[in-house]
Amino acid sequence: MKLTFSDKTEMFGEGIFALLNEKKNEMVKEGKKIYNLSVGTPDFEPPEHIRKAVAEAALKPENYKYSLTDLPELTEAMQSFYQKRFGVQLEKNEIMSMNGSQEGMTHFAWALCNPGDVVLVPNPGYPIFKIGPELCDAVTVEYPLYEKNNFLPKLEDIPEETARKARFMVVSYPSNPVCSAADDCFYQELIAFAKKYDIMILHDNAYSDIVFDGKKGGSFLQYEGAKEVGVEFYSLSKSFNYTGARVSFCVGNAQIVEKFRTIRSQIDYGIFYPVQYGAIAALTGPQDSVAEQCKKYERRSRTLCRGLSQIGWKVKDTQGTMFVWAPLPEGFHNSNEFCMELMEKSGVICTPGSSFGSLGEGYVRFALVLPEKELQAAVESIRKSGILN
Repeated sequence: MKLTFSDKTEMFGEGIFALLNEKKNEMVKEGKKIYNLSVGTPDFEPPEHIRKAVAEAALKPENYKYSLTDLPELTEAMQSFYQKRFGVQLEKNEIMSMNGSQEGMTHFAWALCNPGDVVLVPNPGYPIFKIGPELCDAVTVEYPLYEKNNFLPKLEDIPEETARKARFMVVSYPSNPVCSAADDCFYQELIAFAKKYDIMILHDNAYSDIVFDGKKGGSFLQYEGAKEVGVEFYSLSKSFNYTGARVSFCVGNAQIVEKFRTIRSQIDYGIFYPVQYGAIAALTGPQDSVAEQCKKYERRSRTLCRGLSQIGWKVKDTQGTMFVWAPLPEGFHNSNEFCMELMEKSGVICTPGSSFGSLGEGYVRFALVLPEKELQAAVESIRKSGILN
C-alpha cells in the first residue's frame, strides 16, 4: 500500500532542534555537564494554593465529566483579575478559555479567515504565530522587527496594498524571542492603524508579568479603542507556572470571541474541571509570588547578560520575558552552526535565532530556566571553552 500525506505535513522538519537534542543526548551519555537553556519551560513551581485547588478538585468523581463550558466562577475570576491587574473591565461574553495560547494560535485563523486571506506576523517571531494561520490555509506576510527600532514594527512601512488585504495582525509584547516591550505610543498607533485598514489585532500577552527595571507590564485592552479592533491572549503558564495544565484566555472584542468560541466548540469538550479550579485559585489568590518571580527572572537575566559581556560576548540587558536575545559573538555568522559549536565546546544549549524567522539570523535565544549559580557556571564554561577567542 502506498501511503500519501497532506502538503501540510511537509511544512515541518526535524531541523536544528532534532540535531541539538541528539547531540545533547550523546554528551549526557559521555558524562559531560549540560546547561540546557533552549526550551522555555519554567523551572519554578506553581504556588501551593493552586496545586491544592487542583488536587482537591481531582478527588471528586463528578469533576471527571466533560466540562463543555467554563465554570461561571472561572469567568468571574477572570473579570475580577483583569479589573484589578490591568484596570480593564470585561463582560462575560468577552471571555473564553483555551487549552493554552499555542492551541489558540493554531485555530484562531479559522474564525477570522477564509483560505488565502492575509495575516500579518512578526519576523522574528514565535513560530506558532506563522504556523497557526498557515495550517488554516491563510497566507502569512511578515512584518520586520529590527533592533534599531527596539524590535517594534514601523507600521507606516507596511505597504498599503498589503495592509488593505490583511484580515488580522499578530502582535506580542513583551516579546518572545526578542525580549522587548512596547510603549503607550506604539499601542495607540497600532489601534489607529487597525481602524484605518479594518485589520483585527491578536495581541499575545504571555509575558506581561515579567517586565524589568521597575516597570509594570500592561494589557493591549487598556488602550482606548482596543476592544473595537481585537482580542488579547492571556496565559497562566509563565506567570503562575501552570504550564502543563494548558490554560489561557482569549479576551476582548465580543464578536471575535463569539466566533472563536463557536469554532472551538466543534473540536473541544472543555477544560478539565480540576484544571479550571486551579486557574480560579491562580486568578483570585495571592499575587505576591508573581512579583517575586519577576524579580528572580530579572536577576537571572542580568546574571547572564552581564556575565557574557564580561567575558567578551556583548549582550544588552533585556526589557522582560524569561529569555535573553543575544547577537552572535564576533566572527560568527550562522546561528545554527554557532549553537552546535557552543554546545560541543561548553555544554551550553541555546536556540538559533533563525528558528524564529529570517531576521532572527545573527542571534540566539537563551531561556532563563536555571538558577543564578548555574547561569554563572554556564558563563564560566563558555569562557573556558575558548569559543570567544
